Amino acid sequence: MVNEKILQQLTLLYQKYQKIEEQLLALDVKKQREKYTELTKEQKRLEPIINQFLVYQKLIKTINEAKHYLETEKDSEMIEMLKSEIKSDEQKLVDVEEKLKLILIPKDVNDSKNVIFEIRGAVGGEEANIFAGDLYRMYLKYCENQNWKVEMIEAKESTSGGFTYISFIIKGKQVFAKLKFEAGAHRVQRVPKTESQGRVHTSIATVAVLPEVNDIEVNINPTDLKIDTYRSSGAGGQHVNTTDSAVRITHLPSGIVVTSQDGRSQHDNKDKAMQVLRAKIYEFQLSQQQGEIGSLRKSAVGSGERSEKIRTYNYPQNRVTDHRIGLSLNKLDQIMEGNLDEIILALISDEQRKKLETLENDISSLI
Repeated sequence: MVNEKILQQLTLLYQKYQKIEEQLLALDVKKQREKYTELTKEQKRLEPIINQFLVYQKLIKTINEAKHYLETEKDSEMIEMLKSEIKSDEQKLVDVEEKLKLILIPKDVNDSKNVIFEIRGAVGGEEANIFAGDLYRMYLKYCENQNWKVEMIEAKESTSGGFTYISFIIKGKQVFAKLKFEAGAHRVQRVPKTESQGRVHTSIATVAVLPEVNDIEVNINPTDLKIDTYRSSGAGGQHVNTTDSAVRITHLPSGIVVTSQDGRSQHDNKDKAMQVLRAKIYEFQLSQQQGEIGSLRKSAVGSGERSEKIRTYNYPQNRVTDHRIGLSLNKLDQIMEGNLDEIILALISDEQRKKLETLENDISSLI
C-alpha cells in the first residue's frame, strides 16, 4: 500500500502540476521564453508521476463505488458480479501501486551512461591477478549477453596469465544502472594453480566502475594537463606496440594520472585517456561535494584488504555470496560464464527498496 503521507504529497504535486498548466496557458512564449522552458521542463518531470497517480485515483474510486453498491444490493447475481469486479480491481491496484512507487523513486542521473571499468589484482599475489583475469572474462561474457560494446583502454598482464590491472569502456543501454553495484572488493576462495598441496587460499581483486562523462559535465583546462607519450609495454601479443603510441596524462591541479596504451594510435589512446580522466575528475568532484575524503573509488573499492569485501566466490562449494544483501547462490560455474542477472536484479531491487524507505521517511523531496 502507498502510505498516507505520500498520498498527501502526491495530491500537492497534482495541484502544482495543474498550476503549471495554467501558467503555461497564460504565458507570452515570445517574451517569456526562459520561463516557458523552465515550466515545460518541470511539467515533463512531473507528467509520468501525475499520470500514474490519476490511474491510481480512478481505480480507488471504482473500488469504493463498487463496495458502496455492494452494501445495498439485494440481487444475488449482482452481488457476485460486484464481488468479482472488486477482487479484480484490487489485484490491479496492487500492480498500479507498485508502478507508482517505482516512478517516485529518485533516479540516478548516471544510470543511462556508459562506464569505465577497472579491475586490479589486490591481495594474494599472482592468484589475485589470475582472479582479476577471471573476473574480466566473466564481465566480458555478461556484456556479450547484454549486447554491449567493450573497448579496451589498458591491460597490464601478469606472468601467470591474469592481469595486475585492466581497464576498458563498456557502451550500451543502461550500462551504469546495472554495473554500478560491481564496484568493490571481490574475494575468491579456491586452490590456486600454484598451490602444490591442495590448500584453499583466499585472494582479492578490486573493481571500480566510473560513469563516462562529457566535456560539458567536466570542464578541463588544457593548460592543467601534462601529456607524455611512451612505448606500450606488456606480457606480449597485441598489447605491445613498436612506436611511442601509449599516452600518459597528468592533471596537475588534482594529481590524477591516467594512461592508455591499447588503442590503435597515439590519437586513439589520447582520446581514451581523456575519457578516463574526465570520469576520475567527476568522481573526485562528487566526493568533495559529498564531504568525503579522497575519491569515490577509495570508498567503493577500499584498500583491498580481505575484510572489505562485497562478494565471495567460493569454488570448492560452487557458491557465490553477495554480502550486501545476504544472497548466496550455488551457481558459481554459471555466474563465471557471465550469467549475472540474478545477482544484479536482486541488487537493483534492494536499492529501490532502500530509496523507497527513504522517500517514505522524507517525502518533501517529491515537491
